[in-house]
Amino acid sequence: MELITETSTGYVPLYRQIKRLITDALVTGEWAPGQSIPSEIELAQRFKVSQGTVRKAISELASQKLVVRHQGKGTFVASHLNEPTKFPFLRLSPDKGPLVDVEADLIDFWRIKLDEESAANLSAVAGSTGWLIRRILAPEGVGIIYEEIRLPGQPFDFMEEKTILNHNCMLYSMYEAEFGIRILRVEERVKAVLVEGEIVDRLGLLDGSPLLRVDRVAYTYGDQPVELRRSYCNTSNHHYQNQII
Repeated sequence: MELITETSTGYVPLYRQIKRLITDALVTGEWAPGQSIPSEIELAQRFKVSQGTVRKAISELASQKLVVRHQGKGTFVASHLNEPTKFPFLRLSPDKGPLVDVEADLIDFWRIKLDEESAANLSAVAGSTGWLIRRILAPEGVGIIYEEIRLPGQPFDFMEEKTILNHNCMLYSMYEAEFGIRILRVEERVKAVLVEGEIVDRLGLLDGSPLLRVDRVAYTYGDQPVELRRSYCNTSNHHYQNQII
C-alpha cells in the first residue's frame, strides 16, 4: 500500500487517505453491514500509520454514519437492519405528534426496461433491464404516500415478489440483507403538483388533488446510484420536514 501526501489539487491529510482506504474496503465488501471492523491497533498495523491517525479517520466515517461505534464492543459497519426507524430518509411528519406505526403495502412488482430518464439517474443503459416496485405508505393504517421505485438490473440481478413481502416491503433493509447494498445518502427534489387517476384513487382523494411530489435518487458506496424513487404525498395533515446542519 502506498500513501500519497499531495495531489494535483493540493495536500492530502494522512487520516483522509486512511479514511479512503477503509471506505474502499467497505465498497468491496471486505466488511459487511453490521459486521465489526478491525480494531484501531490492527488497522494502524495494516496501514503502517499511528493509532491516532486511524482514530481520526474512523471518527470522520462515524460522523458520516458509515460506521457505528459501540462502547466496549468496537466499531461496526453501519446497517439499516439495526436502525431504530424503518424509514431513515422519510421526511414527512404529522402536523401534530410523531410519525408512528408506518406500514408499507405492496401494490405490484414488475420487471421493466429502463427509460432514458430512469437510466440516466441510475447510471444505467437506456433499455436495460430493471425493476419497478409500487407501494403505499400508511401511518396508522391511513395511506398518505404513493410510491414508484425503479431499480437497475445490476446489482439487483434477481428479485422476487416474495422477497419483498418477506421484508414487509421495507426496501432499504431488503437491499442490505439480500443484496449487500446499503443506502448511504439520498438526493431529493420536491415539487407541488395536481394529480389525477390511479394515484389519487389509491390515496382516497379526488382528481385534481394537490400532492407533494418527491423525486429521490439513493446512493450506496462509491456514490453509485442504485434507486430512483418518485413519491406522491398527501400533506393535508402532514408536512415535509428536513434538518440542515
